Amino acid sequence: MIAGARTRTTTAATTIAVVTALLAVLTGCSAGAQRKQTMTVLAAASLTESFGEVRDRFHDEHPDVRIRFDFQGSSLLAEQLRQGRRAGVYASANTETMQDVVRAGVVDGRSRTFATNRLTIVVPPGNPAGITSFADLARPNQAVVVCAPQVPCGAAAVQVQRETGVRLDPVSEESDVKDVLHKVVAGEADAGLVYVTDAHSAGDKVRSIGFPAAEQAINTYPIAKLETARHPRLAAEFLEFVRGPVGNRILEKYGFGTP
Repeated sequence: MIAGARTRTTTAATTIAVVTALLAVLTGCSAGAQRKQTMTVLAAASLTESFGEVRDRFHDEHPDVRIRFDFQGSSLLAEQLRQGRRAGVYASANTETMQDVVRAGVVDGRSRTFATNRLTIVVPPGNPAGITSFADLARPNQAVVVCAPQVPCGAAAVQVQRETGVRLDPVSEESDVKDVLHKVVAGEADAGLVYVTDAHSAGDKVRSIGFPAAEQAINTYPIAKLETARHPRLAAEFLEFVRGPVGNRILEKYGFGTP
């Protein structure tokens, strides 16, 4: 009886030890999961490629952080923020749209500029319509696609028309610059007005045609931490990373200018 009792006691002790060890492992995993911080960044569609690389480099320094992006037209994102959408950081393709968000009271602190961009004409490979200048976009029977006027790239197109006196009659006005690019790539348009960075990202799928008046409508990109940020310190660190040396090099690589 004594030997049996000792055996049962030893078995029970072993079981308790195993259970305790498993609980410790599970608790550690749970704590690790809790330490994993997730932040949503709302950003202009033209930042899709460059911010993807920014996230990768930021993650190298912050392995316990997960960044989720939502790339749309700046004005659409601004409207969502005014309607109460929560996020950590907002990056716009122009200062006017950012000011709308600031006036809505959802920015924590002030916005900071981090890049510039300008328009270019994109045409399909081979340039079948023979477009060589901004004025050519106004020729009859040209299927030209631009951004809608309320979107930063569309506002820039309006400014160029004002500066040149050339009035365009687009076949469609898109909600963000990527939609313009996609129509040209798909052969649904003879030409489109996009940012130089979008032409850069498209590679040999399009041909880019610069024009002097684009210098009169350069967009400045601001970025800001939001009041709804769940992790304010993380949001501030991401903002400074974008504006820092690594972020600058990445943005320049994708064709952005410095403010």
